[in-house]
Amino acid sequence: MLHHDHAHHHSQSREMKPEADGSLRRAFKLGIWLNIIYVAFEAVFGFINDSMGLLSDAGHNLSDVASLVIALIAFKAAGLGANSRFTYGYRKATVEASALNAMILYAAVAFILVESIEKLINPTDVDGDTVAWVAGIGVIVNGFTAWLFMKDSKIDLNVKGAYLHMAADTLVSVGVVVSGIVISLTGWYLIDPIIGILIAALIAISSFSMLKESLRLALDGVPPNIDIEKVHDSLATIAGVVGVHHLHIWPISTTETAMTVHVVVDNPLKLDKVIAAVKDKARLLGIEHSTVEAETSKTECSCVGGQNNQCL
Repeated sequence: MLHHDHAHHHSQSREMKPEADGSLRRAFKLGIWLNIIYVAFEAVFGFINDSMGLLSDAGHNLSDVASLVIALIAFKAAGLGANSRFTYGYRKATVEASALNAMILYAAVAFILVESIEKLINPTDVDGDTVAWVAGIGVIVNGFTAWLFMKDSKIDLNVKGAYLHMAADTLVSVGVVVSGIVISLTGWYLIDPIIGILIAALIAISSFSMLKESLRLALDGVPPNIDIEKVHDSLATIAGVVGVHHLHIWPISTTETAMTVHVVVDNPLKLDKVIAAVKDKARLLGIEHSTVEAETSKTECSCVGGQNNQCL
């Protein structure tokens, strides 16, 4: 005897509340416009002073504007309703956006490294004072934009990506300020590419976890906040459950998780009660969308994967 039930539960601990979602969209729009204005400002001074440091930093900032735009589009897409073609809606766009932004971040790291190595080989004479002042404005703009996303960076991977992008930009701008001051005081032009290489290495190391996490979610891997062994063991302890198999957990978006599971029940009269208990337990474990199939006897199956997907 089989009993199938599908239910949606929303965990406020991870899912964005409407007011938080609105404030995030405003933060993205403000961050985009601030950085567009600063990129234009920095590029103009870079051309006027023939400063590759400012021009390459402007290019890096432009890539971050693109990242913010991608994240904003993903948030808007996630708010669209489901339809007959996309039954979960477009919330998965937030996962793809986080993966794309992680790759853009590493492309920016590669760009900084290439430009820095080029400047090590062929150092250029630049006005250190101008470089320091322009980059100092960048510290303010990028730091403020990073602050806009700092609070929500721990609950959404897309926001975390935006935060890391802008925090990285702030570090780059700080490095350019330091190099401008050193050049102005000592005339040692090699300090600029040396700081650039150090900052690129720091960004690459600090952002690796986000890259790994975003790629895992893009491949429908179990979200990092979910312990599948714990989920399996917790469901197995529910009164009336004598077996758990076909357990699959994957992300619907960067803040929502889905699960399908088969449970074997010792008494057909307990089916509805057990299904309700499974959904409640899943919700407590951070899984908002549960599809539960209940059986009253062990059935033959050919599950593959880890032990949690084998029939018990």
